[in-house]
Amino acid sequence: MTATIPQRDGAVEDPPPARAGAWRRLRRDPKGVVGAILLLITIAAGVCAPVLAPYGPAEVHFDAPFQRPGTVGFALGTDDLGRDVLSRVLYGTRASLEVGGLSVLCAVLVGGLLGLVAGYWRGPDAVLSRAGDVVLAFPYFVLGVGLVAIDGGGLVDAAVALGISQVPVMMRVVRAETLRLKESDFVLAARAMHVRPGRILAEHILPNAAAAAIVQATLIMPIAVLGEAVLSFLGLGIRPPAPSLGIMLSDAQQYLSLTAWPGIFPGVALALICFGFNLFGDALRDALDPKTAR
Repeated sequence: MTATIPQRDGAVEDPPPARAGAWRRLRRDPKGVVGAILLLITIAAGVCAPVLAPYGPAEVHFDAPFQRPGTVGFALGTDDLGRDVLSRVLYGTRASLEVGGLSVLCAVLVGGLLGLVAGYWRGPDAVLSRAGDVVLAFPYFVLGVGLVAIDGGGLVDAAVALGISQVPVMMRVVRAETLRLKESDFVLAARAMHVRPGRILAEHILPNAAAAAIVQATLIMPIAVLGEAVLSFLGLGIRPPAPSLGIMLSDAQQYLSLTAWPGIFPGVALALICFGFNLFGDALRDALDPKTAR
């Protein structure tokens, strides 16, 4: 049993984390390395889109529609309006990452807070858990479509809707960690020393539950990115002429009989983003698993 050491200010020192070697294990995991490389490429492409894109995402070239990849001036070809596919993929990747990041932030802040409250106090637990079950009863995309349709769509509306739909999942993860940690020796010792619940949650439970929340966030991110693409494909996400991978796929399906290139490249970009986050999330989960710690 790990001993706890009382501090001068009345706090209790947490035991050394069992996941101290997580970074070393993550670097040695091929999944983590490949996932990190894919994430770095896609994030760099999105962040540097204004620098890397040869044209504006809405700039049209009516004299050059449906150009094939490799055409001079258009590395990935053009769409039906002569817009550069490479530029639109770069800006669409940026939009997807923005929506995914905002969705994750919403899910982590709201779901994490509710999970801490539900896990530490029995009274709110019953209400919050039942409310979460009600939200989870609706399919993820159906709930997202319904929430976006209320405000009419847009980047922020799509991000908030997708984030809200993932709040119950994050709440369950954090709640489970809080229920486990509040019975730990260092938390029991802090309660015996009459440390305030808010301080226990902030200084003892939250830092130790953060690992599970981070892993869940890496799994929510590809779901949010894919959800944004679906909403934009249905006309409920980012509004044209702003670029979006989902909008590009929706536009390309009308001209598949002529050329498939305008739809292939945004599909590949979407797959790489989701694949990278899934690989990295799986590797991070394995690295932070206490059972694998040595």
